[in-house]
Amino acid sequence: MQARDRIGDRYELTYPIGRGGMGQVWAGYDDRLDRPVAVKFLRATEVPEAEREVAIKRFRREARVTARLDHPGVPVIHDLGGHGEDLYIVMQLVRGCQLADIVAEQERLSVADSASIAAQVCSVLTAAHAASLVHRDLKPQNLMVTPSGAVKVLDFGVAALIGPAEQSRLTATGHTLGTPAYIAPEQASAARVGPAADLYALGCILFEMLTGSPPFDARNSLEMLHRHLRSPIPIVTEYRSDVPDDLAHLLFCLLAKDPSDRPASAAEVEQLLLPYTRGSADVVTGRRTDQAAAAPTSPPRTVPSLPELRAQVEELAEHERFVQAAEMLDAALRSAPGEPGDELAPLRLDLANLYLLAGDFRRARQAFEELARDVSSSDKHRELADECRRNAIACQGELGEQTEP
Repeated sequence: MQARDRIGDRYELTYPIGRGGMGQVWAGYDDRLDRPVAVKFLRATEVPEAEREVAIKRFRREARVTARLDHPGVPVIHDLGGHGEDLYIVMQLVRGCQLADIVAEQERLSVADSASIAAQVCSVLTAAHAASLVHRDLKPQNLMVTPSGAVKVLDFGVAALIGPAEQSRLTATGHTLGTPAYIAPEQASAARVGPAADLYALGCILFEMLTGSPPFDARNSLEMLHRHLRSPIPIVTEYRSDVPDDLAHLLFCLLAKDPSDRPASAAEVEQLLLPYTRGSADVVTGRRTDQAAAAPTSPPRTVPSLPELRAQVEELAEHERFVQAAEMLDAALRSAPGEPGDELAPLRLDLANLYLLAGDFRRARQAFEELARDVSSSDKHRELADECRRNAIACQGELGEQTEP
């Protein structure tokens, strides 16, 4: 795959987001609906032949399972298809950071932030479990935190149905599904897996957010599975003294070896976590999101010369791809050296107009107001400033907000 490849005759790839053992994830654009998307590929030829059929079924299952979950904490699935020998899923482009990266950088999250993230995951689990689905692979790498602090749960590729259908799990012979550091004891022993397994994984994640490390350490995967099965449950307050006793008790219950000793439901856990979320801050403020496996705030691309940039933007706008054109122009302006000057004023006006054409009146208003403010001291740009103020007022009207007389 490479930038500008077209998939399904409507999705244009723009830049790679991440790569796994069997596939890739790219940021892209749906040129029919003029919106950014993420395109996840399964490279069938890179999967061992003995496991290929299972991998293909699991990939298709991920699309269908995720599409069933109508929840803001789950990325929206737009499409499923094939490209040559590869399969692809087109989904909502999530901008933010992997929780794993946030923990690695901050080492320990505040009690409030940890509880807030865990509570949001519980909300998703409640919806999944109500739809008879168990995620089975919750881990910090599958949790994305957006710049606003919202949490998205990713990768339902190994989700299992609750009930009789669970007997036909999509697994290769001899393989244990899940990630060793977060796997429930019953999952490690290949026993029947239910919603309580997701709560155990959530307990491991909450422990890691609070202490900087998962509850158990081991030299290899086999030893890790044994620790989940046999090692005593660690007490979080022995690692961090400011964790409230009731929260420590909840965490202890989440990590119970016997599923019946864990809380009854994700909804119950969410309610128990809510009192500790007060004071939660934006845990990704100021972070470099371009190092995460999610979409960076601004796509990494070589900034062309100004004439080339305007030509590319005009071409996209002619095809009514206003969102894509705006993102390209915004990325170039952000990387432009020095303070905004006369040279950039026309481009900033183009950006504001692109937001307007895309129907993003709030961002258009902000762009017009900022440009008017920055050029208002120059007699040369008096007309431009007046035009921007008029457009800002028009945007305010489109938003249904009262304008000043």
